[in-house]
Amino acid sequence: MANVVILGAGVMGTAFSFPLTDNGHRVRLVGTHLDGDIIEELHESGVHPRLGSRVSPDVQPYTYDRLAEALEDADLVVLGVNSLGVDWAASMLGPLLPPHMPVALLTKGLVGDDDGLHILPHAFRQQLPAERQADVRLAAIGGPSIAGELAEHRDTSVVVTGEDPTLLPQLAGWMRTPYYHVWPNSDFVGVEVCVAMKNIYALAVGLVGGFLEKEGKAENGAVMFNLAAAIFAQGLWETAHLVDLMGGRRSSVFTLPGAGDLYVTSMGGRNSRMGRWLGLGVPYSQAKAEYMPDDTIEGAELAQAIGPTVDRMLAAGELDPAALPLMHAMIRIVNDDAPAEIPWDAFFAGLSSE
Repeated sequence: MANVVILGAGVMGTAFSFPLTDNGHRVRLVGTHLDGDIIEELHESGVHPRLGSRVSPDVQPYTYDRLAEALEDADLVVLGVNSLGVDWAASMLGPLLPPHMPVALLTKGLVGDDDGLHILPHAFRQQLPAERQADVRLAAIGGPSIAGELAEHRDTSVVVTGEDPTLLPQLAGWMRTPYYHVWPNSDFVGVEVCVAMKNIYALAVGLVGGFLEKEGKAENGAVMFNLAAAIFAQGLWETAHLVDLMGGRRSSVFTLPGAGDLYVTSMGGRNSRMGRWLGLGVPYSQAKAEYMPDDTIEGAELAQAIGPTVDRMLAAGELDPAALPLMHAMIRIVNDDAPAEIPWDAFFAGLSSE
């Protein structure tokens, strides 16, 4: 039986507690400074106000100012914050993490700087105190996982990845249940690139909802599945190029972290809703301010986080513009309020030589 601390009481962090408690582990769910209402409701009713699900009695809610208390005798720390909260999480955990503590990220994203693009676990490590950077044991969970489905014990399949291959079977065993199917995957970089990039390409697939709404169904009832499928496929093609470039393995692109996660993210949610507005011709800044001001749009946040670095790398010849036309188009749509146009003639560069 393990003591697991989940930092971040949003829907995914809380949903992740279900397989853990079903396996007999004790979970300490620590809200961020933005989760006060959630922690209060969990104390009062035991029901997560956004998930709509009752958590196990083995989940103990904590406010963030009690993080040190929650970490006592912990065996695993899980980050359930959003990508913008990783620096905050590192600043909170840095002085408190015991030596050699495993830290597993549910959080997805990439960061960019003068040295290029980096996976989020590595960015988290760089924000820790120097004495903790060397001994923290980083891991991550990736794959198609909708929080509401996981909380209701719907079959969900993911991989657990990390730097230490000897740790992965142990973590997978702690998480695995008859409904939560977990496979160890040693491709840390590849998995993390896939689960990050799926957000920007799901935003691109979401454009089709707006295109269809503008144009309407055809007289025979035809919609635009062909268009959505081509965008989906180009997203996987570009993800594979980026995985190659950053040192991952293509097998992750065409399994759960890549194809699986892009599929489930493209089926609905905030990226799709924002994509619809963009496809209708609303500039991103207006759509965000007027229609989704309180929503976290993961695909847009990724475009904003890596856009300047991607621009620099393209100008320096460190990225091949012919290989990433859809990513570049989505960055321009989000960061520059460019119109939602699909660069069809640039799709699948180099495919004939494969």
